[in-house]
Amino acid sequence: MPLLHLSLPPHRLLVGRCRLLSGAAAPRSTRLSLRASAGASASTEAEAYVLPFPQERAVHHRELAAAAGVVERACRLCVDVKRSLFSGGNILEKNDQTPVTVADFGVQALVSLELQRLFPSIPLVAEEDSASLRSSKADDNSSDVLVEAIFSAFVDKVSNNGSSLTRDDVLRAIDRGGKDAVSFDSNPATYWVLDPIDGTKGFLRGDDALYVVGLALVVDGKVAVGVMGCPNWINDIVANERDDSTAACDGRGILMVSHVGCGTWTRHLSAEIGQFATVQDIWKRCFVDTCSAVHMARYCIPDSQSWDMIPLSVLFSSTTDESDTRDEKKILLLSVFCGSLCKYLTVASGRASVFVLRARETTQIKSWDHAVGVICVQEAGGQISDWSGKPLDLAADVTSRRIIYPSGGVLVTNGAVHDKLVEIISANYKEDHYGALY
Repeated sequence: MPLLHLSLPPHRLLVGRCRLLSGAAAPRSTRLSLRASAGASASTEAEAYVLPFPQERAVHHRELAAAAGVVERACRLCVDVKRSLFSGGNILEKNDQTPVTVADFGVQALVSLELQRLFPSIPLVAEEDSASLRSSKADDNSSDVLVEAIFSAFVDKVSNNGSSLTRDDVLRAIDRGGKDAVSFDSNPATYWVLDPIDGTKGFLRGDDALYVVGLALVVDGKVAVGVMGCPNWINDIVANERDDSTAACDGRGILMVSHVGCGTWTRHLSAEIGQFATVQDIWKRCFVDTCSAVHMARYCIPDSQSWDMIPLSVLFSSTTDESDTRDEKKILLLSVFCGSLCKYLTVASGRASVFVLRARETTQIKSWDHAVGVICVQEAGGQISDWSGKPLDLAADVTSRRIIYPSGGVLVTNGAVHDKLVEIISANYKEDHYGALY
């Protein structure tokens, strides 16, 4: 399918203590013919979401409950969109050559609207903005078609008490998390971080490649709450192969939640929107694996990087075949397709021991690819740092909080092998003035 190559012109909005900046003239106010139907029931479900620990143990219990509810609905949106994704031109390509779909925009609009309704004073930092949707020519209705497609994707999942939404409402909701929406200062900040779909390339493949909806709450500069939803994660129960129209059922699909001091927990995604948890015992506590031998650990790396780009390759060869005989010089490299959050999820669930990513001069490392993963792995007993052993600094991008600058790269482990891996990296590589290792 050909992709539309769109440049993303800047636009601005400005609000609150973090100053929300406003800029380009809003497009015409086109009222869409659809009306939200989820209404008050979805609102009640989001706010009464059952978590695996009592409210008195969790300072941010309400925020986590709301985040879990909206991420689960966002996962259903992804499943619905994926079924019809290839029937029309619903895929765009951003100017960094990465794809973006109706699902990306729809998830961001849905999450933005829900969080703004429940927590209007907390800003949102998210991956997408509506510039590509605004950029069509006056005589071209492709923008309207895409906005209506986005609206159709989330209309039955948003809580707006049945009131109709306009084209402007959809675009403003997307832009609330956009690159120019918020301006921070050097003080510790509280804000949401959203990756609407981590692993869009996997989402587009049409097979079982993993993708994740990831939402985190940073409080005073530290990640306090996190939710990851993965609609096609294979659980212990065998998936229902007779009904592939519902990806989040019968052993398929996972929701992972984490709260500082309360651990990381998972449960199956609900088969349908509205079928939310009503009992606590369906949640399962997550722990990282206990492997303490570097050569016996299970590794995953970015799909765009090869093992020989990772410093550990100096000492270890790799195999992707679990049946291969391994010794102290060969490690097992897992195939976890697409997206950093998929790897964090794999480590936090105990299926992998290590995720290692190399920083590259040509690629920016984005906060939404890591924030929710950090809290989920940490609360499962793992450890995250850059290659020098320092914690990731989410405030390094002072005004936007969108980019992080880890020295050398990112190291995510079960904790048991972390110090040894940092030691191996430090012994074999030195840091240059760009922050990369050689």
